[in-house]
Amino acid sequence: MSIANLFRQLEKLFWIVVGLVRPLAPLLARLVIGHAFVQTGIGKWQNFGDTVDFFRSIGLPAPAANAAFIASLEVVGGIALVLGLGTNLFAALLSCTMVVALLTADRESFVGALTGSGDKTLTDVLPVIFLMPLVWLIAFGAGPLSIDHFFSRRRREDDEFVKRAAA
Repeated sequence: MSIANLFRQLEKLFWIVVGLVRPLAPLLARLVIGHAFVQTGIGKWQNFGDTVDFFRSIGLPAPAANAAFIASLEVVGGIALVLGLGTNLFAALLSCTMVVALLTADRESFVGALTGSGDKTLTDVLPVIFLMPLVWLIAFGAGPLSIDHFFSRRRREDDEFVKRAAA
C-alpha cells in the first residue's frame, strides 16, 4: 500500500468519524449549557432575596420582577435546551440575559478583557463562556437528537402529504 493510498484511507476514516460525531455536538452543547442554566436559575430562586439585592445594586429596574423573570427563564430555558425544545428561541432569550450581564454585572471584567487592561481574559468572564454555545445554538439549532428535530421532520412530512393530496 502506497503512502498516498494510506492517507486516502485515513481521510475516509476521519470523515466517517466526523459523521458519527456531528449529531453529538449540538446535543452536548445543549446538555452542558442547559444544565448550567438550570443550576443558576435554581440558585437564584433559592437565594431570591440576595438575587434581588444584587440586581438592585447593579441598577436593574424592578429588581424583584427581573430576578423572578431571569430565575424562571434560566430554569425553564435550561430544561428546554436539554430537551432540544424551542432551542433557537430559548438560546436567543438566554443570550439576551448574558448580554445584559456583560453590560452590567460583568462590565468592568468584560471591558478589561477586551482591552487587555484588566486582570482577566475573555475566557475568565463567565457570561462570555455561556454566550458562545448559545449563539452557536441560535445559528445552527438543536441538531438531529432533539425534540425540535422530531417536530420539524413531522412538519415536513405533513407538508409533503398535503402537497401530494392537493395534486
